[in-house]
Amino acid sequence: MASFFLDELLRCGTTTAMVYCTVHPSSVNAFFTESEKRQLRMVAGKIMMDRNCPDFLSDTAEGGARDSEELIRKWHKRGRQLYAITPRFAPTSTEAQLQLAGELAQTYSDTFLQTHVAENTDEVAWVKSLFPSARSYLDVYDHYGMMRPRAMYAHCIWLDDHDRARMRETQSAASICPTSNLFLGSGLFDFARADAAQVPLSLATDVGGGTSFSMLQTMNEVYKVARMAALICRPCGCSIWRRWAMRAACSSKAQSAISRLASKRISWCSIRMRLLCSRAAPRAPKAWKNCCSRWPCLAMTAR
Repeated sequence: MASFFLDELLRCGTTTAMVYCTVHPSSVNAFFTESEKRQLRMVAGKIMMDRNCPDFLSDTAEGGARDSEELIRKWHKRGRQLYAITPRFAPTSTEAQLQLAGELAQTYSDTFLQTHVAENTDEVAWVKSLFPSARSYLDVYDHYGMMRPRAMYAHCIWLDDHDRARMRETQSAASICPTSNLFLGSGLFDFARADAAQVPLSLATDVGGGTSFSMLQTMNEVYKVARMAALICRPCGCSIWRRWAMRAACSSKAQSAISRLASKRISWCSIRMRLLCSRAAPRAPKAWKNCCSRWPCLAMTAR
């Protein structure tokens, strides 16, 4: 399975990704072993999940933390492999497990952290029932010390302004999952409020609920999400380079460039940067460089 998955990523031109393995430590070992063979730069971790799931997929608070720490010591910064502490999402972890996950995140501050937040309204209501003292869904993670640089939160659709301010303050990134959100009818990511709050942004295929491994196809869908919300042409700084990127991506020269680069299995971030520097966008403003810090996943090259 790890071999098939990584080959599909390569076929789509992706050489760096954040990936959720299963609850089993062996899945992480298999994944990183195959990634190492291909000399890819992957960020991955064992799911931590000790409630609200089938027994055969459940770990324990202590066992999940112990396994995660062992995997961190084995794989983090081994060659090009990086580890992500990975509680699946708040409803599938007890308070004890979230506490231990947060302690791991603080102890191993150079690791990544990935989880899900505010994907749909039913999920938000469920979290409220499980954590009634929390101000919001995101506040659950904040309470346990899991908001920090290198933390990646998938979806982030149903956040409020206070949540977005906390993401900016802690430099926790939102991972936008357009194909999944459209397929499941979860909602539309609010680019205007995220831009206004200067939330770090990234882009994800979410292959569990999404419909494509391709980052190019995912970019196609996130453009539609933004268009549907009438946000793509808002006069804010981060939209400047997006307008140029979309204009470039729609040109025949850029389409040809995409095809050539994809055939060479170049990562999407390289494709984006080459497009903006090509004749397809001859007068692309310098402002896009400043926006890379707001899109950490797209700005990160495979080294």
